[in-house]
Amino acid sequence: MAYGLFVKQGKEGSRVEVGCEHQSGIIYMAPGQMSWVCTDDLRHAHSLAGFFRELVHLNDPEVTRLMQRWGVYFRERPLEGKVEMGATTSQAGTQP
Repeated sequence: MAYGLFVKQGKEGSRVEVGCEHQSGIIYMAPGQMSWVCTDDLRHAHSLAGFFRELVHLNDPEVTRLMQRWGVYFRERPLEGKVEMGATTSQAGTQP
């Protein structure tokens, strides 16, 4: 097995294989209620960014604790061509 992050495209969706010598897994992204707007070849990026955006917006202390425990942080960025007025990135689970 190769270590790192590998995106594999399929007819039914995408998967991201993640692994190192200590952990290994696969994250699956299939068409869903919120991912239909994106093309098949970018669904994995759309789904993961949307999932993490909603996850940190829960402001759940357990989610924040778990993310910090593993050193996982998510910061939403403005979309190209759009300007966010008064946006902050101080939600729980986001990196300062």
